[in-house]
Amino acid sequence: MNRLLRVALLALASVSVAQAQDGGALSSPSSGNVAEDFAKTSGASARFADDLLGLSGPKGDLGLANAPSVAEPPPSAPAEPLPATPDPKFVYGSRDDFRWQLALGLTLLRFRSPFFYATGVGTNTSVTYFTNEWFGVEGSVNTAFAPTIYQNEHVKYFGYGAGPKIAWRARKWEPWAHAIFGGVHVQPMTAFGNNGFSVQVGGGVDYRIYPHLSARVGTDWVRTHLFGQWQNSGQVNADIVLHF
Repeated sequence: MNRLLRVALLALASVSVAQAQDGGALSSPSSGNVAEDFAKTSGASARFADDLLGLSGPKGDLGLANAPSVAEPPPSAPAEPLPATPDPKFVYGSRDDFRWQLALGLTLLRFRSPFFYATGVGTNTSVTYFTNEWFGVEGSVNTAFAPTIYQNEHVKYFGYGAGPKIAWRARKWEPWAHAIFGGVHVQPMTAFGNNGFSVQVGGGVDYRIYPHLSARVGTDWVRTHLFGQWQNSGQVNADIVLHF
């Protein structure tokens, strides 16, 4: 019941407000023609609504044909396939080669001195850093062990040093030459000591099997100063060389 009463009062108030507005419009002295005012008011409101909605064209008609259309995005070009990963390149030089070489292998040493001769088998290790495509700096360590002499005394040889190395770094074959300056230690002990100075001069050739791997053979003349005098010896090496 209360709800119906509220609806009736709201309708009655709306009708009273509408009649008051109509009476004010008819009694206004500035409104000579009600129809004209209504037309102007309705036309202006319609034009305003059309302008607001963007429906009127430059000549008053519907401007749907001239209305700006939303720009469609251009069709995307097909994605180009990613380039294939190139083969790993080397570092420098006309050959684009690596700078470092690590050689690991075996050595056969024929040691000669005034006190004993010995033929020993041992290891050969060297590391080379190339400053350009043909010149490098090499460090090496050599060991050799010979059969028993002097009442159960074994001959043991240990040489070490560093020096320049030059190489012609071709595609497969790599001839080289080096000079190593350093020291030497030998056993058995003598009255003149067992430490001295050594010079190792020689050369060889590498064969590149893979970009990171080569096989090497080389030979050296080894000049040592032990027991107060110079000795001339020789050695042959066979190595596996790692490039990085």
